[in-house]
Amino acid sequence: MFSVTVRDHMMIAHSFHGVAFGPAQRLHGATYVIDATFKRETLDENNTVVDIGLAATELRALVEALGYRNLDDEPDFAGINTTTEVLAKHIADKLAERIHAGAFGPGALGLAGIMVTLHESHIAWAGYERPL
Repeated sequence: MFSVTVRDHMMIAHSFHGVAFGPAQRLHGATYVIDATFKRETLDENNTVVDIGLAATELRALVEALGYRNLDDEPDFAGINTTTEVLAKHIADKLAERIHAGAFGPGALGLAGIMVTLHESHIAWAGYERPL
C-alpha cells in the first residue's frame, strides 16, 4: 500500500461534559498538529498517490473552518464532546466528502483509504482511519 501524508495545525477552544474529564470540563484550549494520510494500492497514471498540493489545500481549508473557534459553539458539534478522536473522524469524513466531490482531481477517486491523526503533544495523539 502506498501513502502520502500532508500536515497542518490548528488551535481550538472547547470544554467537555462528564466527570471522566475532570478539569477539562472547563473551557480550555488545544493546539493540534494534523496529519492526513492518503492510501492506495497502486499509483495513478502520474505515479503518485494523490496530488500533494490539492491535499494540502483541502486540509488547510478544513483546518481554517475549525481553527480559532470555540467548538462548543459550532452546530456540527452540538451536544458532542469534541475529543481528539471525534475531531480526527470529523476531519477524515470531511476530506472524504471533498475527494468524492472531485476536489482532489479525478485520480483521487482511486484512493483506497484515509487516516487522520491529531497530535495533542509529542507524547499523545489519536486518529481515525476509513476506507474511501
